[in-house]
Amino acid sequence: MKKPVLVTAVVAACLIVAGLVFFLVQRATAPDPASVPVVGADSHVLDDGGDGAVTVVEFLDFECEACGAYYPVVEDLRATYEGRITYVVRYFPLPGHRNSLTSALAAEAAARQGKFDEMYQRLFETQGEWGEAQESRADVFRGYAADLGLDLDTYDADIADPAVEHRVRADFDAGRALGVGSTPTFFVDGSPLVIERWGDLEAAIEARLPR
Repeated sequence: MKKPVLVTAVVAACLIVAGLVFFLVQRATAPDPASVPVVGADSHVLDDGGDGAVTVVEFLDFECEACGAYYPVVEDLRATYEGRITYVVRYFPLPGHRNSLTSALAAEAAARQGKFDEMYQRLFETQGEWGEAQESRADVFRGYAADLGLDLDTYDADIADPAVEHRVRADFDAGRALGVGSTPTFFVDGSPLVIERWGDLEAAIEARLPR
């Protein structure tokens, strides 16, 4: 065998072995989906229906157009089923969107000042103004923080705090472990919901309400 061919074969074999090792390590270190709760201890609860309520969990990306399209549907359902559902949202910022993580950080910083729901609504209601931008819109989100009456010094410190990004990424990692690959992804009473039509989420809620 000629030397160049031999070198190529060796390199290819090394890559295969390295890839196999990486796969085995990832599989060994990845959390067991059964051990990952759909609702985390620090998950953001928008509505708490109390005991017996249907629990709906949404993994979302504030820049995702599909999430933006579902936002008014979700708000209608929250109003319709107030007191009968517990509605929880978790971050799942998609890497293909420039401001997915940035907007999630803004929401988490707002949450630290008790304004998560307000920032959640503001981000979706204004998505058309900043979504799909190719540059950071952190200044826009800071403006929303000011509008919502947040202490901006505290907001700035929280945005820069690695713990805030860790909190967002923890949701993302939990979502991946639970099989989430796109947004919005809904879980109803712990079970993933496949959305095919606009009314599927409401139908799933109705099916689980006590008769």
